[in-house]
Amino acid sequence: MIAVFGSVNIDLVTPVERIAAPGETVMGGSYAVIPGGKGANQALAARRAGAEVAMVGAVGRDGFAEPALALLREAGVDLAAVATVDAPTGAAFIAVDARGANAITVAAGANAEARAAQLEAARPSGGLLLLQREVPDAEGEAAARLARASGMRTVLNLAPSGRVTDAFLGLVDVMVVNEHEAADLAGALGLPDDHAGLAAHLGARFGIGATVVTLGAEGAVGWVDGAAHRAPCPKVEARDTTAAGDSFVGFFAAALDAGLPFAEAMRRGTAAGSLACTVPGAQPSIPTAAAVDALPGRSG
Repeated sequence: MIAVFGSVNIDLVTPVERIAAPGETVMGGSYAVIPGGKGANQALAARRAGAEVAMVGAVGRDGFAEPALALLREAGVDLAAVATVDAPTGAAFIAVDARGANAITVAAGANAEARAAQLEAARPSGGLLLLQREVPDAEGEAAARLARASGMRTVLNLAPSGRVTDAFLGLVDVMVVNEHEAADLAGALGLPDDHAGLAAHLGARFGIGATVVTLGAEGAVGWVDGAAHRAPCPKVEARDTTAAGDSFVGFFAAALDAGLPFAEAMRRGTAAGSLACTVPGAQPSIPTAAAVDALPGRSG
């Protein structure tokens, strides 16, 4: 069982020839309205990977709420712990350039009203709590504390990048960061930008047993119990990198929850992230377990 405490958004996505510079206007073509949000994306990825998943978060009383939840509902994610609040449903404004790179601005909206106490409606016992940083950090920390009391392991995807409290880090069992987030965290902790050193420090100082750094097209590297593991990315033709990281995290967490070895969980994550790059949009790009299993080169 995986409980995901995080954001639920609607994404407004437009293709552009290139990402605008500060103060510049770049014209796009049409735009798509697609469900997203890091929390919801990772919940859907974990569910498509085969896990039992409960989403914990908040949406508004507006026309975006149901579309934002539609694919979660269709996939069988438990939505009993999703609150409806007076703030508007969260939204992300995404420009995708001709190479598949993106620039994203997120308006928190209802996500700022998500509360850790809602986790009790998901009735978790054991399993995993999956967290990101598109809901208030104080509530994420409180959710991690509830998880620890319930015998759950906590996986924190430190995205968007930023420092969280030492108390919060002390409640984390598994950390997942990309290269930018790893550099920011190392800087905040007064460490050099060294992935292995960061992982060792997180373990020694905060008791974080495993750390994974995703490396984009280069795959991922991780450390557990002092041992390093690498998971290369299968080769694909990238069209849109939106939700690639979330696909990695969801499949990785589902594999851990299923009891698979850490290295295999990383390989499943990199395969899912690679496949997500081949389809435009956030949640529509998240692959199924069958697609991951069938991908040539998945095992590295």
